[in-house]
Amino acid sequence: MPDPHTAGHPRPHTSTRFPVPVDAALRDAGWLPGRWDIQQAEGWADVLRAHITPAGHRLSVFPAAVEAWAEFGGLHITAPGPGRQIAPATLRIDPTAGLHHARTLTDLGRSLETELSPLGEEGEGQAVLAIDSEGRVYSIDHTGDWYVGPDIDQALKTLITGLEPARLTSP
Repeated sequence: MPDPHTAGHPRPHTSTRFPVPVDAALRDAGWLPGRWDIQQAEGWADVLRAHITPAGHRLSVFPAAVEAWAEFGGLHITAPGPGRQIAPATLRIDPTAGLHHARTLTDLGRSLETELSPLGEEGEGQAVLAIDSEGRVYSIDHTGDWYVGPDIDQALKTLITGLEPARLTSP
């Protein structure tokens, strides 16, 4: 016999793309599967392309960054609980948070033999998040440079669940 309290009411949808706590945090921030704001992403791309630091550094813009901005841009994500290994940070997906880190991103990209574009920030500017042309995600803070994940999905899982990212070391 069907439950009279749920009869006629669809079950809350959760995607299988993300673990439940990550999915919940993303949905609480306003994300839904299929979210795609390409106009906002292209606007950010224009801002980043036009920005030149006083020392002449420019930010890179490429498809992997624009796609991440289109799907997750503008979200302020708060972890639903304590982290598994470290305290999870709140996240703001907005590439303009990295606008003044052009030299840092260029230098790190050169050392990694890739290009980096800003993705957003952790906390209130404690770390800048960056994405490379292959879609890998990094975090740069005052303690060093960190590899967060091979793609945006894994990076969000790492950051939201408080998994410790891998520290990048010099060869």
